[in-house]
Amino acid sequence: MSINKDKKNKTMMILSFVVVFLVICIGTSIGSSNISIIDIISIISHKIFNTNLLQGIEAKDVSIIWSIRLPRVLLAFTVGGALAASGAVVQSILKNPLASPYTLGVSSGASLGVGLLIVSGISIPFLGNFSLPLVGFICSLLTMVIVIAFSSKVDKELSNTTIILTGMVFSLFFNAALTTITALFTKNIEAITMWQMGSFSMKGWSYLKAGVPFFLVGIIGVMAFVREMDVLTFGEEQAKSIGVDAEKVKKSLFLFVAVLTGAAVAISGTIGFVDLIAPHVVRKIFGSKHSYVIPMSVVFGGCLMVITDLISRTIIVPSELPVGAVTAMIGAPFFAYLYFKRSK
Repeated sequence: MSINKDKKNKTMMILSFVVVFLVICIGTSIGSSNISIIDIISIISHKIFNTNLLQGIEAKDVSIIWSIRLPRVLLAFTVGGALAASGAVVQSILKNPLASPYTLGVSSGASLGVGLLIVSGISIPFLGNFSLPLVGFICSLLTMVIVIAFSSKVDKELSNTTIILTGMVFSLFFNAALTTITALFTKNIEAITMWQMGSFSMKGWSYLKAGVPFFLVGIIGVMAFVREMDVLTFGEEQAKSIGVDAEKVKKSLFLFVAVLTGAAVAISGTIGFVDLIAPHVVRKIFGSKHSYVIPMSVVFGGCLMVITDLISRTIIVPSELPVGAVTAMIGAPFFAYLYFKRSK
């Protein structure tokens, strides 16, 4: 039975790459001026391999696809994948389907750090757009260290409930601090508010290049611990009995969650619920084996983000809705469903 399940999962994983390709093509194709998928492939091939463009493709179409839509769609996929993978790890470690980097305060810490960067107007030399994910990561990491340190002082066993409650307290505190800063520095209120709502508008290749290194480090780091996460699902005592240092594994995974979430929040703003929805759906389809859960969370979370971004920029043309608002409208009912189902 297990062999058949693995075979089925591997087949579905292979098919998922086709789905990713189609979602990225659709996300790139649809907009104020619709461009066919064949033309998009021709434009990308022309830019990467210097092939000839198909007849009828105009210069403005090349500019729209290569400079605006493609980097935006790829950035949306990367951010969605990073958030979904973070959510899968946090839910696994804390054994709670309602847990996420947001409930641990990691996202709020990154938001506060980037908010301070916007208000201060500080530019880190030689880093450019790379400074945003770097600051987001540092602040996420500091938040995680504070939450873990505080939790260990309150509860020597570092129980999952204590970590969640501590994270929620610090999340509320950091959000209040960011609100206070926004109120004090009214000249920056528009920039901070727009960033908090979550958006991929006007973010080109430079933002993608800044975020990808953090994404790769975070995903590779998490994938290195898939066996340990499988063992931890049976309980920490069971893990210790077969030589897995549960506390060390937890701390390592929280570090990679900080890398993924900090960079994602810094680049795109606060976009909720993707980290909650994607891992839950993936576990329903693929089971609990983390060698499937983590990569498929990246795939599903990335595709979900591309689709929500597509909705946000096409539903009320020529205006745009914040991506965070669209994910909240989808995610809030889903969260309520999970909560009440769990309560029953």
